[in-house]
This record gives sequence, structure tokens and C-alpha cells, in this order.
Amino acid sequence: MISIPNIITLIGAYLLGSIPSAVWIGQIFYKIDVREYGSGNAGATNTFRVLGYKAGIPVLMIDIFKGWASIKLLVVVLERFNFVMPGSVEYVNIQLGSGIACLMGHIFPIYAGFRGGKGVATLLGIMLAIHPSAAEVCIAIFVVSLLISGYVSLSSMIAGVSFPFVLIYGFNNNHLLFNLFSMLIATLVLVTHQKNIERLFRGAEPRLNLFKRKK
Repeated sequence: MISIPNIITLIGAYLLGSIPSAVWIGQIFYKIDVREYGSGNAGATNTFRVLGYKAGIPVLMIDIFKGWASIKLLVVVLERFNFVMPGSVEYVNIQLGSGIACLMGHIFPIYAGFRGGKGVATLLGIMLAIHPSAAEVCIAIFVVSLLISGYVSLSSMIAGVSFPFVLIYGFNNNHLLFNLFSMLIATLVLVTHQKNIERLFRGAEPRLNLFKRKK
């Protein structure tokens, strides 16, 4: 059921996701728009690559928090004022809708000319809010893949694509909407990393050095 509170929540999730942490931190503290350097992406990975870990870590934490808060804070407000009942179909729908709205905000931020990031960190926050255990397994998959390959993009794709399998088969989740959402996440990760896939095939994808800032 579409209601004014639900619509306001979705708009709030989009606006929250639109906070361009990489752009703002780069401009305020370094006088640099990270979108003009490196991969041209306004996300944590490119911030690490261009500005180093002192900027990259805050960007990463903020982007994860955005995804988590879009569900755990905004939807809780609806619950607190009895606009939705926990466990109801509407409750699940608004959770997933808020997550998608937040993700769209990160990828197409209204505050930064609709030029955002790929949304991996924000997706992680959403996953942590929806199913923390499955998210933790995917984090482990990401870390192992990164240690082996050195490619953040490849590791992100492997972890994202793993999410529906971990959720459905690892935790025997039988909630249709959550499963469909996990498949959507996997698809979005692949779509937003299309250029990275092309560079990987050409052997032109850069590996990540967390502690070195490019001159």
C-alpha cells in the first residue's frame, strides 16, 4: 500500500543515499574532485586510490552507514509511529524499497550533479541491515578475493554475485522478496562495474594500494 509516510521514507532514503561523501571530503579537505582523477568514480575505492586512506576510510564508513541507516533508521520511524507493522508484507516492501532508493541516491546523487559511485559500500550497508550474517560471509569472500587478486572491482563483483547464493543456500532463506532483492543486488554490481570488466579483460585494471596517494 502506497501512503504519504511511505513515500516520504523513500524520498528520505534517496536523499540520504545522495550524500556524496567522496566528493565533499575531496573538495573540502583536499580541494580535489575525485571524479576528475583515477577511475572517475565518486566512491570509496577511487578515494583510497586518489587521496589515500585518511580520506578513503571516512568515505567508506559514511557510504556503508548510508545503506544501513536507510533501513534501520528511516523504516524504524515508520514502525515507531505505527505506520507499518513489523513482519508485515508492507514492512518488508518498504525496507527493500528504502534500500533501493538509497542505492539510487548514491549512484545518481542529486547533490553532486547525479554523478555518483558504483554503490558497493552502500550495498554492503543495506546487506548488513537486511541480513547481517549473509553480509558478513560476503565480506569474508571480498577480503579473500582481494588478498588473492589485488583487484577491488573483481572482489566486489565476486562478493556481490555471491550474496544471493549465500542468502538462499547458505542460510536457507525462503523469503521470495529478499531473494529477488539479493539477485537485483548481484545484477546491479555487475552493471555498475561494466567498465571495470572491460579493463580487467584488457589487463588495464589498476590494483589498489591503500596507503599511497597519487601525486
